[in-house]
Amino acid sequence: MSLKVAVLMGGKSFERVVSLESGKNVCDALEEAGHRVVPLDTTADLVPTLRSERPDVVYNALHGKRGEDGTIQSLLEFLGIPFVGSPAHVCYRAWNKDSLHSSLEKYRDITQEEAVASWPQGVYITRDAFKDMGAATALDMVADRVIGGYPVCVKPAHGGSAIGIHRVDSQDDLGEAVLDALSYDDAVNIEQWVEGVELSVSILGTGWDAYTLPPVEIVAQQGRFFDAEARMDAELVDFFCPVRLDSLSSDAAEAQAIRSEVERAALEVYRAYGVRDFGRVDMIWDGGAARCFEVDVSPGMTDHSLFPLACEAADMPLSMVLDKLVNKAYERGVAF
Repeated sequence: MSLKVAVLMGGKSFERVVSLESGKNVCDALEEAGHRVVPLDTTADLVPTLRSERPDVVYNALHGKRGEDGTIQSLLEFLGIPFVGSPAHVCYRAWNKDSLHSSLEKYRDITQEEAVASWPQGVYITRDAFKDMGAATALDMVADRVIGGYPVCVKPAHGGSAIGIHRVDSQDDLGEAVLDALSYDDAVNIEQWVEGVELSVSILGTGWDAYTLPPVEIVAQQGRFFDAEARMDAELVDFFCPVRLDSLSSDAAEAQAIRSEVERAALEVYRAYGVRDFGRVDMIWDGGAARCFEVDVSPGMTDHSLFPLACEAADMPLSMVLDKLVNKAYERGVAF
């Protein structure tokens, strides 16, 4: 079915450039699939334009604040326009990285499923507590409050593309890292630094119909991690899709079992949040468990993004995947 699809991109977040690149690729793929595409930057004229254009469905290629935090989703729900992706309440919860443990615990209480996914332990501090209530004077407690002590990971509690993330090896550098993370957000997570095989698992579907695409193994240049710079420069990182089994274990059977556990952990996180249509779960296999960090409700679609790479490895052209997603959203209507 040929549909009129409005593709939202750009916006005002720190991830505007990535969003514009994602949006262009989405437009190209949807046009290849035979749809009529209306590319739209999210300016103050967005609502009048949507009401005038009357698209059949919206594809949200926005990244970061307003694109992944439930803002644009709640607007589309209000306007009654069907859209690809998770509803506003799911996006709002997934936007907060600190919500992972509570979402998984609630999900396990309901389903009584065997736990697979785990997460790094840490602490959450708001900007107001840090700057106005003296939390900055208590940073010496971090070594005791975070299991294992240093090194720790400091990151904005909300956001994507690894913006504002730091590895901190001692208390001397902690304050500066926290201040930098807070320059991007109003809260920060300080948590265990996890070493191991960095993985990203893309998922298609909803609920019990959801299934994983081949996991992507991420190998940053020596001395780096998959930070914001590496995500923007393909020369700073190598991707292997599917994950190389010998990265997981020297024993082939054990490696395959680990890959299966990684995929089950990703599905557990995905379902715990109630993600709809598609998404991506990022994690590190630390040698004993899948340590999950976040779920991405609006995966990047640039030439070096992980979701298109997983689609390619699964022999699923991006145009075919997006065609199915927009048709499913149109058939679903405005239900949320």
